[in-house]
Amino acid sequence: MFGLRTAAAGSRRAIATLTVVGLTMVGLALASGATAGGATVTSGDFQAFAAGAGLEITGHAQMVRTASGMTIVSVHVEGLAPNTTYGSHVHQQACAVGDADGHFRFDPAGPATPPNEIWPGFTTNDDGIGNGRDMVNGVAGPNAVSVVVHAPGGAKIGCADLR
Repeated sequence: MFGLRTAAAGSRRAIATLTVVGLTMVGLALASGATAGGATVTSGDFQAFAAGAGLEITGHAQMVRTASGMTIVSVHVEGLAPNTTYGSHVHQQACAVGDADGHFRFDPAGPATPPNEIWPGFTTNDDGIGNGRDMVNGVAGPNAVSVVVHAPGGAKIGCADLR
């Protein structure tokens, strides 16, 4: 009887280990811009722009372009002022190119507002940590390459390149 319990416990541990390894591999593939189940995932880490000098901005952004025709963008940002609302938008250039240039638009001639733009804005908590998410109908094109955090008033203070 003891041998059967030990074998069963060993099998459960082996299955649990294989599950963790498998999930880790899927997570690494998704984080590297891989395609999984028809979705393309890109992500990047936030860095401060010159206007954000003095702020220790850290965090990450992620964009999921789904096979079903949706785009989901999430942001997690730390090092900001507490209890403050920040704008956050997907931009059409890398962070190093003209401070990420302008906002990405599904229709370049369309309005500079949702749903033509992707705005995962957020309000920080007491510790200056903010989380935002936006889900829109439509798959963002290849020129949706960064996410910029705007301070109240509009200054670009942080950016994450999506790779």
